[in-house]
Order: sequence, then structure tokens, then C-alpha cells
Amino acid sequence: MRRYRLFAVLGGLYLAQAIPSYLFVAALPPIMRELGVSRTAIGAMSILLLPLVLKFLWAPWVDRLRPFARAHRAGWILITQSLTILAILALILVGPTQVDAIIAIGFAASLLISTQDIATDGYAAKYLPAADRAIGNAIQGASVAFGVVIGGTLGLVLYHHIGWTGMLTTIAAISLLPLIAAAMMREDDPVPGASPAPRPSIRAFLKRPEARQILWIALTYRASEGLVKAMEGSYLVDAGIPLDQIGYLSGLSATTAGLAGSALAAWMVKSRGLSFVLALLGGLRTICFALFAAHALGAVVGVWPLFGAAGFQTLIRYMEIVALYSLFMAVTTSDQPGTDFTILACAQLLVYLAGSMLAGKMADALGYGWLFGIASFVSALAVIATIRMISGFEARLR
Repeated sequence: MRRYRLFAVLGGLYLAQAIPSYLFVAALPPIMRELGVSRTAIGAMSILLLPLVLKFLWAPWVDRLRPFARAHRAGWILITQSLTILAILALILVGPTQVDAIIAIGFAASLLISTQDIATDGYAAKYLPAADRAIGNAIQGASVAFGVVIGGTLGLVLYHHIGWTGMLTTIAAISLLPLIAAAMMREDDPVPGASPAPRPSIRAFLKRPEARQILWIALTYRASEGLVKAMEGSYLVDAGIPLDQIGYLSGLSATTAGLAGSALAAWMVKSRGLSFVLALLGGLRTICFALFAAHALGAVVGVWPLFGAAGFQTLIRYMEIVALYSLFMAVTTSDQPGTDFTILACAQLLVYLAGSMLAGKMADALGYGWLFGIASFVSALAVIATIRMISGFEARLR
């Protein structure tokens, strides 16, 4: 019962932060554009991603400080989720066309959600046994998929039928429900008179050789993905695919991949091990990228190869996250699990965003074919490097 209780708690906690996240990044931009807000102004909302990349800077404080005597990470989650709900309700006062106010509120919400994510990941890393790490990360992937549906898709449907205020009020009310998960969290109480634990810090993470090794994996394994994902939609448009078909492909693949891919990855990690899964997924990812390159260069024609490559690489990406996050959890310590995990998660996100920022310039300078070809080459090198770094090391991580 403890095991299934932990799974239920993690599902609720990850859903709690996914709903408001996708309200801001998936529902609000289309609403704002429909009302005439400029693309430049909407593009400025990308600053909301900044806390997700920099949250490792304050992760040690989340590990150090207990908001309440008997509720360490649960206390952080209760506080941040409650304030995030207030931020959603604050949007009612500003309206969907006041871009500066929306960005200000959204940035505050992003800081809160990022802090909540540190606490949630720290809780998962500390209390999930080694055998259940993949399952825990699959639950995270499924919760994110539901968050896309509730915060993004449902948000747009609600806006269409009941307007701005009704949508925000409903999403805020739904966001209250996952707080039940925070109340169900069970944490170790501080032991009176025990010697103080080491002070959580980034330096403590970097002192550990195994942590530095996994950090290199975090910085290399997904280095190619931003190059392709950032230009995938643009290439499909330039290839003549109608926007509605692109939308259906994106929504269907994300939802299916979030549920099926996460479950499949958890089973594969448990049965075959991290080395095998990362090698397999990296190889399949490289093939997908190569298929994009071949299509852009005219060696492959038709839309179905594109649909297959786009949908399949979405599935691969969700599966990768389950495997990578399981690897990250394996090198976290009980003294600072949130800090350790967050550093690694931010590292892989940073290299992904770096590729995304380079993708447009490379596509303009070299063309789609060369861009996707370079991404395929980088992907293959990253897989080889990852397998070499993790070889003979996985047994020590279990």
C-alpha cells in the first residue's frame, strides 16, 4: 500500500504543476493571437521558460529550508501551488490583451512552478526505491500528458464556450484538487539531537565523480534534439502540410506518447536496463532525424514518412525522459535530492534550448537538409559517447 500510495502522490504532484504550466504556454498564446496581439509580443512570453533553466541556482535552499516543522517538501508544494492558483486568478483582472501584465504574472507563476518542481523531484528521488524509479518517471510523463490536455486543450475549449473569466476560474478550481496529494505526502521527521546533515549545495554535487559523469551525459545525450524539434513545425509547413493536420499530429502524438511511451519506457528500463534503453532510443532517434534529412534533400518523398518520423520521435522523446530521469535519480543523495536532480534536469534542458536557438539560423544559412543531417550526426555521436560513459557504471547505480 505504501508503494501505490507513493505512486498516487507523485501523479497528483506532477499533475499539479503541469496544469498551470500548459495553461500559460499552450492555451494563452492562441487566445492572445486571436484577439490581435502581435507575434512579437507573444514571442516575448518565452521568457517564462527562464526559471526552468535556472532553478538549479535556488534548489539548495529548497533542500535546506523546511517551511513547516513536519512538512519539508510538502510545505514547499502547498505554498507554491496555492500561490500559483492565485496567479491564475489574478489574470482575470488584467484580461487577455494586456501582454506586459500577463508576462509579469506568468513569470511569477513560472518561478513558483519551478520551485515546486524542485520539491517534487526531490521527494521522488529520495523516496522512490531503485526498482521503482522508472515507474515513478513514467507517472511523471503521464501526468504531464494529462496536464497538456487539462491546462492547454481544455483551457482553449473553456475559453471558447464560457470566456476568459470562466476559463481561468475553472482551471484554478481544478488546480486545487492535486493539493490533496501534498497532504498525503509522508516524509521523515528530523531526528532530535542528530548530527547535522551536510549543507546542500551545488559544490557538494560537483565534488562527486559519479555526479560529474552523469552531468556530462545530461549535457550530450539530447544535444541534437533542439536542432530538429525547433524547426519541425516550420519544415512541415514548408513541405505543404496543412496547419490543421499539423495540429492533429502534434496533439495526438503528444497525448499518445505521454501515456504509452512512458509506460513502455518504464517496462524496458526495468527489464533491459538503462544502457540498453538509452542506446536503442538514441539509435531510433538518429534514424528519425536522418529520415527528415533525406526528405529535405529529396531522397524520400511523400507526407507519410514525415508524419511517421515526427510522431515516432515524439514517442522517443517521452521514453528518453523516463530513462534519463531514472539515471539522474540514481546519483542523487538523500541529503540534497532536489539539488542533485535539478542540476541534471537543467543541464539537459539547457543544451536542448541551445540547439533550438541555433536551429533557425542554421536552417537559413544551410537549408533544412544540412540542418537535419548535422542533427543526425550529432545524435549518433551523443549515443556513442553516452554508452561509453555509462558502460560498466550502471551496476553501481542500482
